[in-house]
Amino acid sequence: MTDNQVVQTYTDAWTHSIESISELLALLPADSWNRRTECPGWSVRDVVSHVIAVESELLGDPRPIHSLPRDLFHVKNDVQRYLELPVDKRRCHTAPEMTAELEYVIIRRSRALRNATTGPDDTVSFPAGPFSYDVPYQELLRRRVLDVWVHEQDLRRALQLPGNLDSPAAQVTRDLLLAGLPKVVAKAAGAPAGSTVVVDVTGPLEFLRTVRVDADGRGSIDAQVSLGPDVQLTVGWEDYLRLATGRVRADGLPTGALTVDGDRELADRILASFSLTP
Repeated sequence: MTDNQVVQTYTDAWTHSIESISELLALLPADSWNRRTECPGWSVRDVVSHVIAVESELLGDPRPIHSLPRDLFHVKNDVQRYLELPVDKRRCHTAPEMTAELEYVIIRRSRALRNATTGPDDTVSFPAGPFSYDVPYQELLRRRVLDVWVHEQDLRRALQLPGNLDSPAAQVTRDLLLAGLPKVVAKAAGAPAGSTVVVDVTGPLEFLRTVRVDADGRGSIDAQVSLGPDVQLTVGWEDYLRLATGRVRADGLPTGALTVDGDRELADRILASFSLTP
């Protein structure tokens, strides 16, 4: 697959997911907008506000002028304060206002993506005020796919409307999460040199991967089956997603949802090290 094809793949996956969010919300009763999600302190409305806010910033729209309350328990650092401001600004918006704004942002962003002349490896800035950072264009798109799809799943769980667990965006997200798994095991969890960890994920997007830690403490990942691993984790795809994106701790999963074999202490460190939170 060429780099331009990769960009198109990410664009198509983003489009599928954000349009799915729009369809979810189209006939949503007014009281459902206040349902809690697994994102701390955020309702359905708040998650949608966040998606709108990020896509608006990518379009170059100015940030809203707003004073953030000081008593928001879930806002604990400057990054969270930055993300919270446009969310809090929209807490008084009605359901029709929210859906109309989302639809308008989708139209504008879709047009911008179609007309973009940016090369896949061109460096672009992810606009986030004082927290902006530079990334290759295709990496920015890939991370937007992850963010939008993970929030689509946040909404679906809150609204009890499951779906799209094997969508194009789900596959992009899976690959991005797997790319970070060696770092989780080897660096964050401190798995010793020579250890192997098998992650067996079942369900609509199943996979089996082995993380190996070399003599220098570096992790690598492959699809080969490892006999007698130090740790084997078996979990369903949706619960793996919730763990890997910080939506839930291992002890918060339903009984039987996660099976741990092998070194329990190492397994606990690995499970506690999932920290990617889109």
